[in-house]
Amino acid sequence: MDISLRQHWMRGNISLCYEHHLYSCQKIIYPLVMRVGMYFLIGFIIFFTLFGNLLVIIAVVHFKQLHTPTNYFTLSLAVADLLVGGVVMPPRMIRTVETCWYFGAVLCKIHSSVNIVLCSVSVLNLAFISIERYIAVCHPLLYHRTMPPHVTLIMIVFCWSYSAVVGIIVMERNAFQVEHNSNVLCKGACVALIGPVSALIVSLFSLYIPSVIMVCIYVKIYVVAQRQSRTVQNILSQLNTLRGQPTISKAERKATKTLAVVMGVFLACWTPPSIYTTYIAFYGYNGPPQVIEMIAWTVYSNSMCNPIVYAFFYSWFRKAIKAILLGKIFRKDSSRMKLTETWQQISSSL
Repeated sequence: MDISLRQHWMRGNISLCYEHHLYSCQKIIYPLVMRVGMYFLIGFIIFFTLFGNLLVIIAVVHFKQLHTPTNYFTLSLAVADLLVGGVVMPPRMIRTVETCWYFGAVLCKIHSSVNIVLCSVSVLNLAFISIERYIAVCHPLLYHRTMPPHVTLIMIVFCWSYSAVVGIIVMERNAFQVEHNSNVLCKGACVALIGPVSALIVSLFSLYIPSVIMVCIYVKIYVVAQRQSRTVQNILSQLNTLRGQPTISKAERKATKTLAVVMGVFLACWTPPSIYTTYIAFYGYNGPPQVIEMIAWTVYSNSMCNPIVYAFFYSWFRKAIKAILLGKIFRKDSSRMKLTETWQQISSSL
C-alpha cells in the first residue's frame, strides 16, 4: 500500500515520533477533533474500569456476608481488572492516539509482560471459578469439604504465581528477540517479539486449554441443572423436613449463570484477538495499526464489562454500590449489613 493510500485510510498525516532521530518510527498525526474524541472515549473506558472494579473490591472486602469462595475469586478477578485499568490502559491510550511509544524500551518490556500476566490471571481465575461452580452445583454435599477457605487461597495464589512466571519468561524471550532484531526496530515502537513457538505455548496454557476446560465444565453444569429442574418437584414433595435444599440449588444455579455470562464475555473479547496474534506470530503479517489498536481495546474493555455484569445480575452488588456511594460503610457494624437475598426470595425470582 503506497503512502498516499495509507494516509487516506488513516485519515492523518505522516510524521516522525522523534524528529531528530535517525531511526525514528513514523507517526500518524490524526486531526485534532479525532484525537480529542479518542482520548475522551478511551478515558471513559479507563474511568469506568477503575471505578467499577474498585467498587467490587470494596464490597467483597468490607461486607462479611460476601466472604465466600466464589466472591474471593471475583475479588481476585477485580484486582486484575483494576490493574489493567490503572497500569496497562493509560500508556496504551497515549500510544493509540499518538501512535508512538514514548516511555522507553524498559517500560515497553514491562508493559507487555504485565499485559500477559493479567490476561493469564483473569483466565485462570475464571477457570477456577468454573471448577468451584461445578462442585457447588453438581456435588453440593462435598462442597464445604472440598472448597474450604485455604483451598480457595491456594488456587488464587497459584493463579498469580503461575501468571507471574509466564510474564517473566515472556519478558526474557521478548528482550532476547528485541536485541536480536535491534537493527530493524525503529525508535518509538513497542512490539512483543517472542517467536511463534513461544507464542503458541503461552496461548495454549494461558488461554486455549483453560478456556476449553471452562466451556466443558459449564456445559456439564448446564446438563446437571436441567436434570435438577425436571426432578425438583418430586424431590420437594418427599423432603418436607429439608425444604431448604431445592432453593439452595436454585441459588447456586443463579450464581452459576451469572459467572457463565462473565466467562462468555471474556471469551468473546479475548478469543478473536488471540487467534489474530497467533496468526501474526506464525506468518509475520501485521495489519494496519488501527486494526491492531482496535483489537487491543476490545480486549481491555473486558475489564470494564465485568462490574457491569455484576450490577445487572447481582442484587448484592447493587445494594453494595448504594451503601458505598452513600457512605454507609463508615457506620458502625456496616460490614455486617445484609446484602444477599434470602433463599425464598431467590426461589421466587427464578
